[in-house]
Amino acid sequence: MGFFSAVKSCLRQYVGFSGRATRDEFWWFFLFRWLLLMGFLILGVTLDKVFFTIGWGLMILLLLPAWAVGARRLHDIGRSGWLQAVPFVYPVLLYRWAQPSKESGEE
Repeated sequence: MGFFSAVKSCLRQYVGFSGRATRDEFWWFFLFRWLLLMGFLILGVTLDKVFFTIGWGLMILLLLPAWAVGARRLHDIGRSGWLQAVPFVYPVLLYRWAQPSKESGEE
């Protein structure tokens, strides 16, 4: 899955917490959010503070799709999407999100 198809897929399924997401889909969307935020933060620092505000506003708007793709990614490796609800687990989640997919019947 390429960059643009992954972003489109995540935005189409922005409230889809069921199903599975591949590593490519998750990490391309992660990169998209990071590049978007960094771009607006740089514009905000160099040009005008309004870009800074727009960047953080977009991150808030993309929070639900990010949680959804994170949950689908965890489902793909055989874990519960609710793991994202525990804030101090994020270092473990980064490791889990990088794991290869499991087959449907595999435990």
